Amino acid sequence: MRIGELAARLAINPKTIRYYEGIGLLPEPERTPSGYRLYDEDDVERLTFIKTAQRLGITLDEIREILAFRERGDRPCDYVRTVLRREVAEIDRRLAELTALRDELVTLEDLADELPESRPGTCRLIDHVRQRGAGVRP
Repeated sequence: MRIGELAARLAINPKTIRYYEGIGLLPEPERTPSGYRLYDEDDVERLTFIKTAQRLGITLDEIREILAFRERGDRPCDYVRTVLRREVAEIDRRLAELTALRDELVTLEDLADELPESRPGTCRLIDHVRQRGAGVRP
């Protein structure tokens, strides 16, 4: 199948497919005598794997490493578990940051009517946060 067919089948932009080829995630495809790329079911499987791994938060460099395990005939499961544990830790860190930000915003909203007016062209809420530093304090 040609690149347009492959892209449509997997809902991927053809530029993305060419990019993956360029960075070595997808092998160079065979070409027709007129230069069109030709793909097969192995390419469909590989692209599906790449997109699934990305959905799990695995980076393209990590995907490249997983594919290298596969090409050597090694099982990448231990590596993948390590990557996933790191991703979970990163998500936990971001969740904590977002929770703290949410709490800060709720506190700021609660303070809004108690804060003195700011000078024209500025916002008393932002001025309050700026004057107090990184965190919101009553």
